[in-house]
Amino acid sequence: QGQLVESGGGLVQPGESLRLSCAGFRSIFKMYGMGWYRQAPGKQRELVAALSSGGSTNVADSVKGRFTISTDNAKNTAYLQMNSLKPEDTAVYYCNRVPPDRNAWGQGTQVTVSS
Repeated sequence: QGQLVESGGGLVQPGESLRLSCAGFRSIFKMYGMGWYRQAPGKQRELVAALSSGGSTNVADSVKGRFTISTDNAKNTAYLQMNSLKPEDTAVYYCNRVPPDRNAWGQGTQVTVSS
């Protein structure tokens, strides 16, 4: 059973922004990094942004300059700020540790970018 709850997705037009939230990330963060993953229809799940336990961040080339990962420890919540969204960003977005814990996947949150 998943321990993480993603939210914040929705339908937006190209160029708009969304901020996704991941409640409960500290339960799986521990000694691992945490990441935001996405899975588009017919494609494999991919890691798009990661935050190491040491605080460094890394994002996939496809979202570089547009997506930012962050956390709020007081709220036990991680975020993915997504700007300048493109139709190819359409996917279900998940948070999990890096590497992922197969028992920690949540329901994900759907992001649809369409005009």
